[in-house]
Amino acid sequence: MKKLLTSLLFCVFLISSFNTLAAIQETPLFNDFVNKMVKKYQFNETELRTLFQSVELKENIIKAMTRPAEGMPWYKYRKIFMTDKRINGGLKFWQEHEAVLTAVEEKYGVPAEIIIAIIGVETQYGGNTGHHRVIDALSTLAFDYPKRSKFFLSELENFLILCREEKMTPLDPTGSYAGAMGIPQFMPSSYRAYAADYEGDKKRDIWNNPADAIASVANYFVMHRWHKGESIAFPVNAEGDAYQKILSKELKPETKWSKLQPLLLKSTQALDGNELVKLLKYEQEKGNDLWVGLHNFYVITRYNHSPLYAMAVFQLSEAINNKRQKAVKQIKPSAIDSKVVGDSKKKIENKELENKELVESKEKLESEKVTDSKESVLMNE
Repeated sequence: MKKLLTSLLFCVFLISSFNTLAAIQETPLFNDFVNKMVKKYQFNETELRTLFQSVELKENIIKAMTRPAEGMPWYKYRKIFMTDKRINGGLKFWQEHEAVLTAVEEKYGVPAEIIIAIIGVETQYGGNTGHHRVIDALSTLAFDYPKRSKFFLSELENFLILCREEKMTPLDPTGSYAGAMGIPQFMPSSYRAYAADYEGDKKRDIWNNPADAIASVANYFVMHRWHKGESIAFPVNAEGDAYQKILSKELKPETKWSKLQPLLLKSTQALDGNELVKLLKYEQEKGNDLWVGLHNFYVITRYNHSPLYAMAVFQLSEAINNKRQKAVKQIKPSAIDSKVVGDSKKKIENKELENKELVESKEKLESEKVTDSKESVLMNE
């Protein structure tokens, strides 16, 4: 028993050692950050340094950053999100929060299915919001990941400010390995700029309140110029490979639709020749799929700067919406059948009542005839 306990403790030590790089060191980078927070935002230096003594730098966070899902080919990436479980989960989320989604869509102009798909891709509808302390994730990437240090120093700065603004303890909030937070996985800068208070309770609780999360996603898209009622993307077919010269890593639509026509691209989509579009290629196991992204597709990429991500959100939103439409159609016939049955039953009951009244009337008439006949006989006598 003693040997078993010793072995277990050793394993825990190894796992802990594997996950933790070290406590934050007094490096010039760290000291510059602290000085900036003190001078620019009036943080207390002693309190700030005490706070960071409780912060842990995690090796597994850096490893996760080096293998993002967006590095996969499309046919593998798509399988992560286009599952029955995620589609059915989206329908359930819609049914559970229909009133909020309807109100938010009406206010912001962002379709409910797009909002749902974002939340579905990000956290499986709030089921997986991340287990890392946000301050650990941001500090690890700010001070020990030089490749993205500038970005994450900025996010760490925003995180400390938002904790002060929202009266949160910096060691409490949890999120992804990249420091994204809550049901919609907002980075701290996005939280401060776009998080919404749906219920007007002076709280923007994207961790526990789906209504705030839904409104926050919609607000994010509106602030990035979502065009209400416009299409997002559509597939095209190509003859030959002339289209290859128009492909690029840029995501913003900058090519007129009319300029794609000479490249032998075909589609049933009706589009104005002057509309700006973006030609996109998605790798399948055999060959490639070609899509044309419009302005709203580009807006989705502002949430995550990846054409794979945006296409996954779009296709998931379509699948969820189709599922909902089928569910509505299945409900309507049953409702109609119920009404028909009810009406038929009522007609039968009315008919039976009419027959009963007719019989009673006939019997009464016959009775009156018999009485009249008897009285006539008596009078004659």
